[in-house]
Amino acid sequence: MTSPQLREVSQFGWLVTNFTERVPNVACAVVVSADGLLLTASEGLAADRAEQVATIAAGAISLIQGAAECMDTGDVRSSVIQMELGNMLLMSIKDGSCLVVLAAPDCEIGQVAYEMTVLVDQVGEMLTPELRAELQELHLRGIKRTAAQ
Repeated sequence: MTSPQLREVSQFGWLVTNFTERVPNVACAVVVSADGLLLTASEGLAADRAEQVATIAAGAISLIQGAAECMDTGDVRSSVIQMELGNMLLMSIKDGSCLVVLAAPDCEIGQVAYEMTVLVDQVGEMLTPELRAELQELHLRGIKRTAAQ
């Protein structure tokens, strides 16, 4: 990986982690590709948990998109799933990937959604096909390393 590519990968991950650190009551965030692969996760989120969140989000996104198609309501922009002990917020990124945020039940959903919109705009500009391929490759190498240990 070249130095500019490494810088882009680092900056992409930093933006997601910084989001979780500065937005009140946000526990973690992941970015999932359009085909359901984990692209990045905020620091502090265990790798296996990040994979679980990505898989759950990919399933939820698929169901929500299917419902939108069935009801002929257009593209899904965002979704909020409120649970007893937390909230899962999903927001589309322009390339078809998705930002997934887990937040406390008492979070200010409007504020979290606003901050997600800002982040989605930032990462949407960065998320080129080349960067997406690099993120997926790094993730797959990480899985292989973990499995070998």
